[in-house]
Amino acid sequence: MTIPPALSLPTMPTAPAPTSTRFLAACGGAFLLLFLACLAVAEAPLESVMGLVQKIFYFHVPCAWLLMLSTFVCAGGSIAYLFRGSERGDRIALSAAELGVLFGMCVLVSGPLWAKAAWGVYWQWEARLTSSLLLWLMLVAYVLARRYGGPSARQLAAALALFAAVDIPLVYFSVRFFRSIHPQTTVVSTLGPGMRSAFWLSLLSFTVLWFVLMSLRLAVENAQARIVELEVLLDQAEEKKS
Repeated sequence: MTIPPALSLPTMPTAPAPTSTRFLAACGGAFLLLFLACLAVAEAPLESVMGLVQKIFYFHVPCAWLLMLSTFVCAGGSIAYLFRGSERGDRIALSAAELGVLFGMCVLVSGPLWAKAAWGVYWQWEARLTSSLLLWLMLVAYVLARRYGGPSARQLAAALALFAAVDIPLVYFSVRFFRSIHPQTTVVSTLGPGMRSAFWLSLLSFTVLWFVLMSLRLAVENAQARIVELEVLLDQAEEKKS
């Protein structure tokens, strides 16, 4: 079936195709960095009080950073969609929200494991933990709203993304403004040389992994949007033909 020229699709920006050489190289680089980070963490000195369990820190903090990064990107895409009608912004927001749910789950699993060894309990309803849980729940609500929110699902989800972004300063500064047993934000600067290098390498490797996953998820969203537009054009062509 030939589609009339008037119905041709506009050019749509796309993320790197999953099978492209560039994407495979990015995947290889991300996994290499993760491997090097694992070696660095294994070689890092043991903390004098907590011992081996302190090494959860090298996984927990990068995941917390990516939870915040995902939320900011989701909010940015949502703003572009709400105020400029950007479909690409909406796709970016959804992709980032799903990654935020993933890395937020990693935070909420690794944190209590560390807390059990450090505090003797898995959970405390203190400011940092509670605000982090709230942030994750808002991203979960975003994803659920996109799926089950009805005709206004995207607008509702975008509003939730903005509320989630407002929670990030509370998460970060909560240990300064409220009584908290959670480590302070200055803990990284107190690490010894061996620990500090392992931490920054871990943070870098997780961030690169985030960008790879984001590119892959955005490529899927772009492909789905392309399919929907093609289906609309085919329906229009059928109507004109009939």
